[in-house]
Amino acid sequence: MSVVLKGMTWSHPRGYDPMVACSRLFLEQTGVTVEWDKRSLQDFETYPVEYLAHAYDLIVIDHPHVGQITLENCLLPLDVAGREAERKALQQASVGASYQSYNWQGRQWAFPIDAATQVQATRPDLIDAPPATWADVLALAAKGQVLLPLRPPHSLMTFYTLCANLGKPCANDNSRALIDVQTGARVYDMMREIVSLIDPACFGMDPIAVLEAIAADGSTVACSPLVYGYVSYAMAGFRPHLVRFSDCPPAGDIGPAGSALGGTGIAVSAFTAAPEAALDFAYFIAGGDVQKGVYAQFGGQPGHSSAWEDDTVNAATANFYRGTRETLEAAWVRPRHNGYMGFQQAASDRINEGLLTKQPSAAVVNDLNRLFSESFKTP
Repeated sequence: MSVVLKGMTWSHPRGYDPMVACSRLFLEQTGVTVEWDKRSLQDFETYPVEYLAHAYDLIVIDHPHVGQITLENCLLPLDVAGREAERKALQQASVGASYQSYNWQGRQWAFPIDAATQVQATRPDLIDAPPATWADVLALAAKGQVLLPLRPPHSLMTFYTLCANLGKPCANDNSRALIDVQTGARVYDMMREIVSLIDPACFGMDPIAVLEAIAADGSTVACSPLVYGYVSYAMAGFRPHLVRFSDCPPAGDIGPAGSALGGTGIAVSAFTAAPEAALDFAYFIAGGDVQKGVYAQFGGQPGHSSAWEDDTVNAATANFYRGTRETLEAAWVRPRHNGYMGFQQAASDRINEGLLTKQPSAAVVNDLNRLFSESFKTP
């Protein structure tokens, strides 16, 4: 009887189409079927992995979940004996910290299949060049041509990125407060300034909504300075207008460094009835040949450097990968401890509450530090 695996990914062409295409190739090569379901971006960012692990053999996850899933014992470690050379090759081919972000307490819980971070998105037919600095972004925002995704958790992601880009990254463990009050207040005030210049609808917009608005017919929005890159919008014909992606505009003097790392990884359920087949698929889809081949051809955003460096892959995506590589290589890894996911939601809500009701910066930053400290006390 042939093996049939069930997988769960997220509902966007970038997240779903390449999984289906790669599964067809896997079936041809191995005789193993992989069937995929999908969930919304919001669910992907917040829904407990433990629940999915009881229903699926393969799960596409976000790296901040790893502390929680380790405690719940709901995933199989991928660092199995006998495949050390394959893992070494994947680690060496990591774009930025993508591979390492799924390593927790000495075990590898997922392989990166999609690399992403906050970068800049622009409409090349509306402006001659992307804003080169944060000051340039504000000038464009004053003309009504900027959107910024602020729907949780993206307000917190912007806070993270700006802190790190000023040379003061937030803590990602409990060795100190999340951020010193002076830096946190400065960043919150920077966010308050740009919020005063953009459409309040941004508080309900995630990156997909922002990019849809930028790419639409009749849009006058020319830029989103900090938005998770979506290669789909850089492909001719995907939407009415092409979106070009580039390194994030520096707010400080260290270049496009410190962007909050995103992306996705392929993980295997601890409850699968076919662990060997599921592990084989994880290694297969994370490998360089598949990533720069079928995965990229069907709209995926690879996590393997061979794809990021490939001329054909870049030519098909308006140089998406080369245009954002520096930002990705210097991206900052979020906290990953058990308790972090609750903090991420609460902190995003607190930032948005403060911005919407014009609360003083010190009060908001003090609350962020309190929430962060409390997140380590999760039982």
